[in-house]
Amino acid sequence: MRITLHLCTFDRLDPNAYAILWLDNDTHKWSREGHAGLQFPDWGKLRIDARGTLVCDQHSARPLFILDGLAVEAQTGPFEGESGEALWCCSERDSGSGVAGHWHVQCVDKDTVLAEHSVFAEAEV
Repeated sequence: MRITLHLCTFDRLDPNAYAILWLDNDTHKWSREGHAGLQFPDWGKLRIDARGTLVCDQHSARPLFILDGLAVEAQTGPFEGESGEALWCCSERDSGSGVAGHWHVQCVDKDTVLAEHSVFAEAEV
């Protein structure tokens, strides 16, 4: 299952900041499809914990974003239109507790899709 997620309203950082992510529930990876005002890698790994879904760098378990309440592995969800709080975690060199924004599920594709070109470096088909 692939989920298209829109991250936005990080007003404290940049009023125009947004990102479009594809979350792949089967591989537990994500890829950045578009963004402005937020600097983070092209892809990484997903982790699940009690808060929701953690969007992590490909080389670290430290979250870049915490998607509060987004249960990508739930049998009843996620669903199109679902939304919640997104916390952009400041880098270790930055001070502060993070920047709050929102996540919004734009699309849920339950079909298995084999990408023609993959951004995941270790992906071998």
